[in-house]
Amino acid sequence: MKKLLLLTLLAASGLAQSDGAIPDVVKNVSQQQNITIIKQIDAPGGAPGWLGQYQDMGVTLFLTPDGKHVVSGYLYDEKGKNISEAYFQKEIYAPMGREMWKKLNAAHPLKEGAENAPRKVFVFADPFCPYCKAFWAEAQPWVKAGKVQLNTLLVAFLNPASGRNAAAILNAKDPVTAWREYELSGGKKRPQAEGTASRETVEIVQNHQTLMDSLGASATPAIYYLNEQNELQQVVGMPNEKQLEAMFGPKP
Repeated sequence: MKKLLLLTLLAASGLAQSDGAIPDVVKNVSQQQNITIIKQIDAPGGAPGWLGQYQDMGVTLFLTPDGKHVVSGYLYDEKGKNISEAYFQKEIYAPMGREMWKKLNAAHPLKEGAENAPRKVFVFADPFCPYCKAFWAEAQPWVKAGKVQLNTLLVAFLNPASGRNAAAILNAKDPVTAWREYELSGGKKRPQAEGTASRETVEIVQNHQTLMDSLGASATPAIYYLNEQNELQQVVGMPNEKQLEAMFGPKP
């Protein structure tokens, strides 16, 4: 998307739709490009502009002074700041994040830590993922201090035995304890499977994978938490110290 420098004198063009109507040329472009128009925006300089959504991405559309052409892209100010991103975050990404957070909470995680912990973190983990084990170990001081509730969503795709191990953990009498012992043993202490995995267990693992895919993650650990603005944040892979503090808070 190229920088837009078309904002001067647009207010004088008289093309702004004060009644909220969308010009036909904007409708045609949005329909042809599969863009859903969300709302008209008050762009600097009085530029007639509209916020749209293409798949999971935000897009801004601007009408040229002749009223016959549409420019699609980001809007920048004189200092190079991306103004469009603020619209995307408020109107698209933040609401999508809240919906995804609801889905995470409705899943079947292995919960470690106090239910009333001030911070809640979700992580998709494969039983054979070494970085998942490292992340789990790093999180323990915050969990034990009651600062964080760690919610692990087991998935299975790294190893042919991932599904068997995930099912064995979920089918254990105490899945949280089974997961803890599995992690502490470096993946060597796996609960003995009793028969084949239940249909419910298989569906839980499959649903976790589907949810992980819908969040746009393709590797583990895939970590999600809310920042101070209640915006959904994603970290894929082993977090560094700065990222750990951002999601967990100061180390206890």
